[in-house]
Amino acid sequence: MNRYLPLLFILFIAASCSSEDNPPADETSLNQNSNALLITQTHESSATEYASTDRQEVAMRLEIPHLNCQGTDLFLIHTLEDGTVNYCVEWDCELRANRWTAYKWYKGFSSHDATVSRTNVFQEDPLISEQYRSTLADHSGNGYDRGHMLASADRLNTRTANVQTFYLSNMHPQSAGFNQQGIWYNLEERLRDVYDQDSFRDTLYVVKGGTIRSGEYTLVQNLPVPHYFYMALLCKNSETSQGGYKAIAFWMEHKTNTSSDYASYAISIDELEQKTGIDFFCNLPDAIENQVESNLVLSAWGLR
Repeated sequence: MNRYLPLLFILFIAASCSSEDNPPADETSLNQNSNALLITQTHESSATEYASTDRQEVAMRLEIPHLNCQGTDLFLIHTLEDGTVNYCVEWDCELRANRWTAYKWYKGFSSHDATVSRTNVFQEDPLISEQYRSTLADHSGNGYDRGHMLASADRLNTRTANVQTFYLSNMHPQSAGFNQQGIWYNLEERLRDVYDQDSFRDTLYVVKGGTIRSGEYTLVQNLPVPHYFYMALLCKNSETSQGGYKAIAFWMEHKTNTSSDYASYAISIDELEQKTGIDFFCNLPDAIENQVESNLVLSAWGLR
């Protein structure tokens, strides 16, 4: 018997779904790789902050990559008291590591909606069983920062939203020269200052992570330290081309680096998928997905 005791969850689109996060039912036949067609395995029946959260609906949100079907992964959904999804994580229980963190910004739920300050209380993720969590002891004294994927500064709209960013499931070990005033920090600032603006996006879908496939990390104090980090961005706005979507990715070697030459790290989503083995923005209709993931226009993102 599999020691993870998998439970099966069939993810599908309800016929009534019609929001931008859930493509209309008549588009599902045009999407061959969405989470609607996926049976995913998990060893915990509850992986949401609040029991009323609809896992199937969340799995179909545009920021959620194609979920892994290995039986050693959890799909974690962190929600606020009113049911708003704060962010999601795919968690590798065997490595006790984050595969990706996914979230979005839109008018009324933006990095600029600051009403609280940084809570700064790092803690274990309560959605993960103790034997599969990373712990404060794992991160203590290992020579690395506890590097946020969803940054604290991106969720200052409520105290709960900020507290959740300090769950260790949202962290990777990062070197200080990469995380603090480094390329990772600089890019996070650009996302907030340039891309999370009502004039730039209706909705911005963001996926961040580090490489945890075999040969792409170094094990330090029982935690994988990624050799590379990435960001994948999908912007929905009023443009008429490509269904109103555009996309870009950033790929960075994990080392001390204070560069702000962002164009040097920009690649297409297709290229990022080849580098990571992750299928990003899989819930878009295929025709739109194929266009935006292969078509990188630097000028559309204010880059050279």
